Amino acid sequence: MSPDTKTLDVSVWRGDSAGGKFERFQVPDQESQTILDVVVWIQQKIDPSLAYRYACRVGMCGSCAMMVNGQPRWTCRTHVQKVARDNRIEIAPLRNLPVIKDLAADMDPFFTKWVKAEGVFHPTGTRDDDIVRVDPAGDQRVQADAAIECINCAVCYASCDTVQGNPDYLGPAALNRAWTLVNDARDGRRGGILDAVSQGGGCHNCHSQGSCAKFCPNELSPITSIAGLKRETMKSIFKVRESC
Repeated sequence: MSPDTKTLDVSVWRGDSAGGKFERFQVPDQESQTILDVVVWIQQKIDPSLAYRYACRVGMCGSCAMMVNGQPRWTCRTHVQKVARDNRIEIAPLRNLPVIKDLAADMDPFFTKWVKAEGVFHPTGTRDDDIVRVDPAGDQRVQADAAIECINCAVCYASCDTVQGNPDYLGPAALNRAWTLVNDARDGRRGGILDAVSQGGGCHNCHSQGSCAKFCPNELSPITSIAGLKRETMKSIFKVRESC
């Protein structure tokens, strides 16, 4: 860079779950620059050992999510000019997840909780059966549709203070997925899902702070889905008691 080049002062987390520190870099301040552009520039021009994760670069995959100035964001969709403070930026791996190296977080705990929440479709038929017709205007389908655009980026998980304070909490993404299946007429394990999300670490651990909805890049509202699960799990408990 020439001495006249306008620069950004970028602090990047270096290390892993065992420890590390922020390292500062001077990066050219360019027009229409994204946070991911900044990370790529550092890796390509200064330090090729910098570890991070990305794929599509157009806001479709969610794999580039990181903490930017303390908030979880898709770095490919976050423009520098919107988040820089006095030409300074701090970039770190997603919160509430183990760090593999530098900016690359380990997503295994995030997806393990999807499985614990029974966030996997449970078919009731085979490929030889006729396709089940679902009324797109039906109440359950409308509620499911409002929550299905999650792309597993873990931004909501990183934003959640309940996850930070309770490692067993399933998290907003897993519970949001469970809600879509509870409202899917084709899923064959509604009762099993409600049982899974009502256990320790389930939906009733949510403190309804709403960070998940605030930071979701797809403008979903996991807190609404979690509220739905709370209602349905309580209904199922009362039904069991009435039948006894």
